[in-house]
Amino acid sequence: MGDNSTSYKIVSDNRQARYLYEILETYEAGIELMGTEVKSIRAGKVNLRDGFALIRNGEVMLLNVQISPHQTTSQTFNHEPTRTRKLLLHREEIRKLIGKVEQQGLTLVPLKMYMKRGWVKVDLALVRGKKLHDKREDIKKREDQRSMQRAMKNF
Repeated sequence: MGDNSTSYKIVSDNRQARYLYEILETYEAGIELMGTEVKSIRAGKVNLRDGFALIRNGEVMLLNVQISPHQTTSQTFNHEPTRTRKLLLHREEIRKLIGKVEQQGLTLVPLKMYMKRGWVKVDLALVRGKKLHDKREDIKKREDQRSMQRAMKNF
């Protein structure tokens, strides 16, 4: 048995974000959820792909993240799948983010959602959009790396 305080289970990973954006900083945020949402998250019914975060009135809001309705809960008590959810960060972190998002034109996107000590957490990244040539460069680097690995393996 490992130390339970550091163990966490990834529920959803936004791998496309690493391809589309240059990641500058990451923040761990809590998220304000309804009971049925927590049940769906535990079942892994989350899609972060089109998600992004905005800062409104000094609060960080997560938009466009899809958490599927819980199967066994009746529709009257279930949540709306893509509703706006509040992210929980420290005031200093929010203040820092406001400056960077407004002045430098950066974007906030969720990288992954995970369970940590029974709490749902979101890795929020401060990102800059990659240009097409950057993406091509990344692909070329990856292919070069693979061919070097192959050569080493055959050697």
